[in-house]
Amino acid sequence: MTKKLLFVGMTLLVVALVALAADAITGKWVYETPGRGGGAPRQTTLDLKADGAKLTGTVTGGGGMGGGGGQAPAPSQVTNGKVDGSNISFEVTRETPNGNMTTKYEGTVSGSELKLKVTRTGQDGTPMTTEYVAKKATT
Repeated sequence: MTKKLLFVGMTLLVVALVALAADAITGKWVYETPGRGGGAPRQTTLDLKADGAKLTGTVTGGGGMGGGGGQAPAPSQVTNGKVDGSNISFEVTRETPNGNMTTKYEGTVSGSELKLKVTRTGQDGTPMTTEYVAKKATT
């Protein structure tokens, strides 16, 4: 009887931890990239939703993608999104004048911070990785 209670208790604890991790990841995250030539920083917004081990959402702004001519950049869909505890990974593919560009995101959530490694292909064809810290938005 004690072993059954212990098993049930551990199972409930694991389910609760997964739910807490999903709740910690789900939401709006914002980080800034430096502007070109010392210009104003550009803001990137991640709207993420964790559902168990699956991650979905959108990425808006950043990296000079979209928004030309004063228009707001269109959100890009998150694909291949995964959640593993406090770790996340996903990809975003955007159409550019030079063809599709896929950016890979990997990160770790800790409280209201999301530490990200963002990897994309540079103009010379080699991968470029940049690190950012996104903050969870309160609105």
